[in-house]
Amino acid sequence: MTREIIIAPSILAADFARLGEEIAAIDTAGADWIHCDVMDGHFVPNISFGADVIKAIRPMTKKIFDVHLMIAPVDPYLEAFAKAGADVITVHAEAGPHLDRSLQAIRALGKKAGVSLCPATPESAIAYVLDRIDLVLVMTVNPGFGGQSFLESQLPKIERIKAMIGDRPIRLEVDGGVTRDNAAAVAAAGADTLVAGSAVFRGKSVAEYAANIEAIRVAAETGRVPKLRDHAVQPMRLGESARTR
Repeated sequence: MTREIIIAPSILAADFARLGEEIAAIDTAGADWIHCDVMDGHFVPNISFGADVIKAIRPMTKKIFDVHLMIAPVDPYLEAFAKAGADVITVHAEAGPHLDRSLQAIRALGKKAGVSLCPATPESAIAYVLDRIDLVLVMTVNPGFGGQSFLESQLPKIERIKAMIGDRPIRLEVDGGVTRDNAAAVAAAGADTLVAGSAVFRGKSVAEYAANIEAIRVAAETGRVPKLRDHAVQPMRLGESARTR
C-alpha cells in the first residue's frame, strides 16, 4: 500500500521566542502535520518542552500534532500530552519495559499510537506490537539534538520495516537530518511521513518555509515514482481520522 507523502516540520528548529507565529507560518506554508519533539534531559541529552507548551500552541493550528516523546519513564505523562492536544503520540521502544502496555494506554486515551526506534535498535523490537500501532518512527540520527547529519545506515532498516508493515494501515515516519537532498532515498526506501526541522525553518518568511516544504515533498515524490506505478495512492491521511473522531 502506497500512502501520500506527509511533511511534518519539527518545531524543535523553530524560533522559540516566536513559537506561536512559527506554528502559524508553517501551517500557511503547507505543513501537513506539526511535529513536536519532547525531550527530558534523561532519556536523551537535551531538554525541550512539555505538555504545557503543546497546550499553549494547540490553538494556533488545526493541523495534526505529531508528538514524539523522547522521555523515560513515559507512561505517567501520556494523559497529560493527550489532554494538551496531541493527535499522534509516539513513544520509544527503548524507553520502558512494557511497550505493549504503553501503546494500549495511548489508544485508550483516544489517540493514534506510534513507536520510535533509535538507530541501534533493530526492527525486531516492534514485531509483536504491529497490530497496536498506527505509526513507526525510524530515527535517522541519535535523538537529542536537531541539526544532525542523516545516517544512511538506516535506509535498509526502513525498507525492512516497510516489508513488515505490509498492508497494515501504519504510517512509516523518518526523523533526523531529512533534507531535499536525501528525501528521495528516504521515500524510495518506503517512508511516507518525513519530519524535517532545520531544512524547513531555514529562512525567515512564510514563502521561504513554503519553498522548503515543497522542495522536500517533490524530492520524496520523485523518489517513490517507480512504486507509484504499481500501487494506487491512498488519499486518506492518518491524521484526518484522528481530528474528526
